[in-house]
Amino acid sequence: MKKLINDPDDVVDEMLDGMVAAHPDRLRRLSDTQVVVRTDAPLDEVGVVSGGGSGHEPTHAGYIGDGMLDGAAAGDVFSSPTADEFEALVDACDGGEGVLAVVKNYEGDVMNFETAIELAEMEGAEVATVVVNDDVAVEDSLYTSGRRGVCGTILVHKAAGAKAAEGADLADVQRVGQKVVDNVGTMGMALTSCVTPEKGEPTFDLGDEEIELGIGIHGEPGTERTGTMSADEVTDELTESVLADLDLDEDQEVLTIVNGMGGTPQMELFVVNRRLQELLDERGLDTWDAWVGDYMTSLDMAGCSITVCAVDDELKELLAAPADTPALTVR
Repeated sequence: MKKLINDPDDVVDEMLDGMVAAHPDRLRRLSDTQVVVRTDAPLDEVGVVSGGGSGHEPTHAGYIGDGMLDGAAAGDVFSSPTADEFEALVDACDGGEGVLAVVKNYEGDVMNFETAIELAEMEGAEVATVVVNDDVAVEDSLYTSGRRGVCGTILVHKAAGAKAAEGADLADVQRVGQKVVDNVGTMGMALTSCVTPEKGEPTFDLGDEEIELGIGIHGEPGTERTGTMSADEVTDELTESVLADLDLDEDQEVLTIVNGMGGTPQMELFVVNRRLQELLDERGLDTWDAWVGDYMTSLDMAGCSITVCAVDDELKELLAAPADTPALTVR
């Protein structure tokens, strides 16, 4: 399998160095770690941090900047950062007002973040947590107890980061992060497997005439392997599952994300978004904003996920607030 890498063992280090070199005015890397923070961290406000395995770019370091994250820890490909890395992250982003850790619900991320928080609190830091579990496809997976955290995590970053930028206290920043979690659902699908740099081969077998519905972002099995379907049929399947879970009232305003998994052309994502918006209109739901692009990927996997988040006036204000990061700019 052809890959634009040098040594697979160096790919995360070299990626982080390249990312910082591309944004030297915004990002700096803590020495001897895989932690990236804002150049001006810590700020005199609540710090908002996140992290997880690499391979989901631009998640997480791509969302560091004004109005979103203060820093992020990167693990090896599809592996959680260590507790020491998370602790270094919290310490670097603690300006004295406390730190909110946004954690995707994967066993390693949750366990290592919890350990890091205990260590940070022993040093006097105040840390709160929001665990994101927006994947409606499965209740438990190979990696989690409960639902997996997937693309809805980006909306938690955005809302919590905006609230922190307002000067809110830690409890209030945590509250709006949890508010997103309570109102968001996501489901994904794969046309192909991804190929990890270390193995150089697909992480799972998927025939030319097969697709997988309900996948996680690490190539975990989905809820159903089926024959190929049209874009509209896939969109119907994913959207109906998300809407059934959210059980929204008619006229509810929503923000939607059609997220590419890393190997899907924009053309196909817009085709999916077209059908998604038709479905929402048929249900009497009101799309307040629609995002389309690669927000949380799975290396070079072809496929997409659909996220729907019910929004009220408070969440609309926070999600529309200015943000300036390498991967997302809101003006």
